[in-house]
Amino acid sequence: MSSSSGFRPGQWLERRIPVLVVSPLFALSLFFVYGFILWTAYISFTRSGVMPVYDFDGLAQYERLWSTPRWYVAIRNLFVFSGLFIAISMAIGILLAILLDQRVRGEGLIRTIYLYPMALSFIVTGTVWKWILNPGLGIERLMREAGFESFRFDWLIDGDRAIYTLVIAGVWQSSGYAMALFLAGLRSVDDEVLKAAAIDGAGPWRTYTGIVLPILRPVFLSTVIILAHLAIKSFDLVVALTGGGPGYATDMPATFMYAFAFQRSELGVAAASATMMLATIVAIIVPYLYSELRQTGR
Repeated sequence: MSSSSGFRPGQWLERRIPVLVVSPLFALSLFFVYGFILWTAYISFTRSGVMPVYDFDGLAQYERLWSTPRWYVAIRNLFVFSGLFIAISMAIGILLAILLDQRVRGEGLIRTIYLYPMALSFIVTGTVWKWILNPGLGIERLMREAGFESFRFDWLIDGDRAIYTLVIAGVWQSSGYAMALFLAGLRSVDDEVLKAAAIDGAGPWRTYTGIVLPILRPVFLSTVIILAHLAIKSFDLVVALTGGGPGYATDMPATFMYAFAFQRSELGVAAASATMMLATIVAIIVPYLYSELRQTGR
């Protein structure tokens, strides 16, 4: 009888070792990520205050959430920050990518310089820019010591302008990452396309705007998704740079949730705000995944 047709325990175990190793980690991830997402969503439908209460209370917490003026400030700030952060980061990123695509000297060094901020955490970025934008320590003091006594740059303590300091810090950190994505996309464009455009007499501006950038539409979409995800989760940057202030002028949904959960002990409202944030992220990611699956299926 041939041993090749028999059962081999060693071979069976070898084939299933990856499954046996990954399964506990997968189960833990399933529990601690998706399990707590479901728990948070359920808590948002209860009367939870300081501690979780599991009595179902319908949409009462959502009604309280949307009747809170501070929540509207957080939502407005999210739209302002996200719109400017995504638009400026992408504009700077595509401009830098096009410049580097010209095979300039020192490209590796330049790329490293612009990518370096992405290696820092938002906590570090927020702390550094808090020093730079502090009227008593940073740009304003430097300019006044240089002789410009009337110079003012006190956005950090101005309730109407403080949100734009978050945009400045966020763009500084993330525009290099957008540059890397666009540069990878530019380098993937077939050289034959560029040669054909040159033969037809298309200049650099027409080549990029009329041919290259439309080809990079998937890169644009991916960059928007990634930057939007960073914007919605911008908790650490806000805490480090403005602390949500002055007052709660720079509150975001993430800091709103933290304040209501751990400072005001209103767990139900905090869970409702977290669920709204999750719904926003899902509304962004699901169409992206759908479009990607449709392209893959073609």
